[in-house]
Amino acid sequence: MRVTRRTTAAVATAVALIMTLAACGGTPGEAAAPSVRNHTNVSVYTWWAAGVEKTGLDALVTVFEEQHPDIEFKNDSVTGGGGSAAKDNLQSRLENQNPPDTFLVHAGAELDDYIKGGYVQDVSGLYKKFGLTDVFPKDLIRQLSTDDGKIYSVPSNIHRANMMWANPKVLQDNGIDPSAEYDSIDAFIADLDKLEQAGVTPLSVGTTWTQVHLLETVLLGTLGPDAYSGLWDGTTDWTSLEVTTALQNFKTLMSYTNADRSNLDWPEATQMVIDGDAAFNIMGDWAVSAFDEAEMKLGTDYVAVPAPGTAGTFDFLADSFTMSANILDPENTEAWLETVSSVEGQVTFNKIKGSIPARTDIDRDEFTEYQRMAIKSFDEDTIVSSLAHGAAVPVSRLNAITEATNDFVGDNGHQDVATFQAALAATTN
Repeated sequence: MRVTRRTTAAVATAVALIMTLAACGGTPGEAAAPSVRNHTNVSVYTWWAAGVEKTGLDALVTVFEEQHPDIEFKNDSVTGGGGSAAKDNLQSRLENQNPPDTFLVHAGAELDDYIKGGYVQDVSGLYKKFGLTDVFPKDLIRQLSTDDGKIYSVPSNIHRANMMWANPKVLQDNGIDPSAEYDSIDAFIADLDKLEQAGVTPLSVGTTWTQVHLLETVLLGTLGPDAYSGLWDGTTDWTSLEVTTALQNFKTLMSYTNADRSNLDWPEATQMVIDGDAAFNIMGDWAVSAFDEAEMKLGTDYVAVPAPGTAGTFDFLADSFTMSANILDPENTEAWLETVSSVEGQVTFNKIKGSIPARTDIDRDEFTEYQRMAIKSFDEDTIVSSLAHGAAVPVSRLNAITEATNDFVGDNGHQDVATFQAALAATTN
């Protein structure tokens, strides 16, 4: 990938503008507000504003302050479900040459537009400096690297997208195997039908982005990891019969979901399983926090298994931090990235967030039963990139896929597989 470089004069102008704006004050998180950067702090932009994400960030900041007591952490963030509002705000700031020192991004193809815009710096040198090439899995390094071998972010964690959560009591009460393990989507559909006939909501889902999340797991469960990955690198034909089958499966699964889905986000959809109002929910492993907060025990009160047809595959995404281009004090940002990637930082943060460290040199016994399962899977299974969470495609293409999905299954969706398939194929152009 080729990054456009600004001229020296433009850089000087941008830095001068940022310093002038910073002197004027402002409220972090407002699009027109100046960054809170100066020579003694690091401004960090995330959408971690509530729940375990905020608690995890606070704990990570505590580690940072212990490791780098001379640098003040500045929370330069906005709120936003799934990061959508935060990303729009961030894009405005970047275009107006008012970047935070570092910002949260999903590792992988989501970075492409930032790289092409010249908004982020290559941090490959820090991987060598911090010894990360020795402690991050080779598959992860490959997923993080661009075609020319550069890396533009440092992951704070690893999440698994292809997880299904189930209420074993609801399943058992309706004559269904409470292990909730399905080798195929066809077998899963058969049990969804049983539940619907019994008057139980078979599968809970939320608003559009959660439906795109469901779509990616159905594509993966129907096509398998190689053909699924081919959708993003161009080796799988979107117009093929196997993709048609996957989209028909998606349509069928959506027919078994709750009617109020457009009014819910993922926590409410997950809560339906916790409360026994739905049997299944397919969501990333950040959902484990909801079960933990409800004081439910894995294997007894709830079940966590790979989504139907996806056993042996780890659908990966990672919350990562960049180093913005043209910033005042790159060494302060380097210090933040050092903490994010350190053993103490990764253990502290992930024990709270429910995800797993990117590092392999950690003590697995410090983590929960679910996290130990995820660490084992990440070590052993085939790794693929998440569609809905920025690893597989750039933001612009994800937006197009999201729009097509909403047209297909939204409140006014036309439910036509052929049209949906054509719209998805058009996103590759």
